Amino acid sequence: MGCIFCKIVKGEIPSAKVWEDENNFAFLSISPIKPGHTLIIPKKHCDYIFDMDDEDLAKLIKASKPLARKLKKAFSPKTGRIGIMVAGLEVPHAHVHLIPMDSQHDLAFSNAKSATPEELQSILDKLSSLSSS
Repeated sequence: MGCIFCKIVKGEIPSAKVWEDENNFAFLSISPIKPGHTLIIPKKHCDYIFDMDDEDLAKLIKASKPLARKLKKAFSPKTGRIGIMVAGLEVPHAHVHLIPMDSQHDLAFSNAKSATPEELQSILDKLSSLSSS
């Protein structure tokens, strides 16, 4: 299968992994809208989020909560919120975006910029120093 996210899960393509469990995998976006922009994907390939079975979808959304808390602690967004977005057109593999929000306008892909490996590592270091609660 040529899915880039499946290759990330298998370790065939490097990623800035934030977290994983037996069902899901979270990593930093290489084109973040804001620092800390994290993608959470199911390990099992599914093209479209609403084609996932209910149990797997619930696990994906539930995994977002502790990660959002960690992002909020690490980045202290001005709104006090981590936005969640499902666009589903960028990569044909179900995924959600968690984005620290300083304003409502932060949830726009037109704001994305390429991140260097050093920037991604700095964010990983910041997140790994925090507990999830």
